[in-house]
Amino acid sequence: MDLRQLRFFVTLSEELHFGRAAAREHIVQSALSQQVQRLERAVGVRLVERSTHHVALTAAGAAFLVEARQILAHVERAAAVARGAGSASPALRVGIIDAGYDSMAQILYEVQARFPELVIHQVEAGVPEQYQLLVDGRLDVGIGRAALAPPEVASQLFRHDPLGVMIPAGHRFASMADVPVAVLAQEPLLLAEEVQAPEFNQFTVEMCREAGFTPTVYEGTVESIRAAADLVAQGRCLYCVPASCISAYPGTLWRPLTEPTSYYPWSVLWRASDDSDHVRAIVACARTMSARLGWLARNDQTAR
Repeated sequence: MDLRQLRFFVTLSEELHFGRAAAREHIVQSALSQQVQRLERAVGVRLVERSTHHVALTAAGAAFLVEARQILAHVERAAAVARGAGSASPALRVGIIDAGYDSMAQILYEVQARFPELVIHQVEAGVPEQYQLLVDGRLDVGIGRAALAPPEVASQLFRHDPLGVMIPAGHRFASMADVPVAVLAQEPLLLAEEVQAPEFNQFTVEMCREAGFTPTVYEGTVESIRAAADLVAQGRCLYCVPASCISAYPGTLWRPLTEPTSYYPWSVLWRASDDSDHVRAIVACARTMSARLGWLARNDQTAR
């Protein structure tokens, strides 16, 4: 067994087609097939079911795929660590959910001021993907709701973010200082792409149910705040979003939600086994900024 065979197997599992997999790996189809067969002999079990028009993973192949991806990720991380050790500037890979939120941006600004030599690479990814990237060693720090974090991911709550609703500029809610959650029952609500933000969708739906209704969900989904704002501005739907959204978007307004007042919990996420100085610096900055700006204060005693 060698790393090349693992890579070929992973590529084949993604394509489920020998021709396409071979093209991705820039080898002939027969060579890829031979390498996968050698891998199966080394493992001692069939990993792939083959027929003239069909390729599928066996149960053993599906289980092996999880481990193979982790092995390749660890090798990639080992190479990155080695390159980083030989580099004059340390690097940190930080996950963000959407560039439209300001929490991580503010934290990174302070970290960069304290460590000007630090090179920060921002990776936009949903919270479930951040969990996997952290576990695989392809991300150093993330941000999101930590309720569903696996045991390998540590977290530090640093912000209770008031939840509000984004509405079109001419909407009947525009004259209201705040919007009771119950009145959202009359409006179609936009949710985020489920694969990308299941924890935020769950939070929104639970808030509505606590107010006595199941929301009418707009059929489309989005992957960014800007895309959501475009739909809202067109009058197609409303969108629940925390106050940390950096700014109002053209054609939209934001109003806080009440009855109940809800706060979305933001946490810094990192690999539990990672005790590096720069990861600790981000966690420390999050705590300091949270205390200075009162991010964990909740004014409404009935808040979620």
